[in-house]
Amino acid sequence: MTIVAQDRGTDPVTRIPAPRLRVVVVNGSPSRPSKTMGLVDVVLDNLKDMLPIEVSRVDVYRLGAGFTGAIEREDVTPEVEDALRLAENADLLIAAAPVFRGSYPGMFKHFFDLVEQYALANKPVLLAATGGGDHHALVLEHAMRPLFAFFQALTIPVAFFASAGDFDGTTLLNPRVHGRIEVGLTDVVDLLRARATGAKSLSS
Repeated sequence: MTIVAQDRGTDPVTRIPAPRLRVVVVNGSPSRPSKTMGLVDVVLDNLKDMLPIEVSRVDVYRLGAGFTGAIEREDVTPEVEDALRLAENADLLIAAAPVFRGSYPGMFKHFFDLVEQYALANKPVLLAATGGGDHHALVLEHAMRPLFAFFQALTIPVAFFASAGDFDGTTLLNPRVHGRIEVGLTDVVDLLRARATGAKSLSS
């Protein structure tokens, strides 16, 4: 831990850098760039204005044959194992996916089929999704949240959805969605800050 002492007269001031929240995005979109990651980028931009973060991303559609051909965890390649452990060890997991035929893509589900059953227990998980219209927002509560309930994850009550009309290409323009993201993250930032502090204490 780095401590910087600054002399102000006779009273030393000790500054301890705030612990960084290790954020891992599991991206379930097959497109690059994508509206899904456009939504996530806005979430991350707001989050980094609120507390220090360190971001990593797992693109499930780019994990290769060592992922798509694996039936059990023992079958994956070392690169895929690293991606799985990255998600399992995150302070905050952002699970992001587009809606295909009323649910998340199969590759997105396959990634979590390979995650250890209790690795996400009590882990904060933020859900994000994109779809063709507002009715697709139901995927958050009816498909994604039950998936992470199986893992006993701490799914954050606020979740974010944006429809195709909210974007110009892959850039999220709708100010109402921007506002929901800002307000939603403000409501849970204390929880996330505590999570980062707790993880830092355990690693010290």
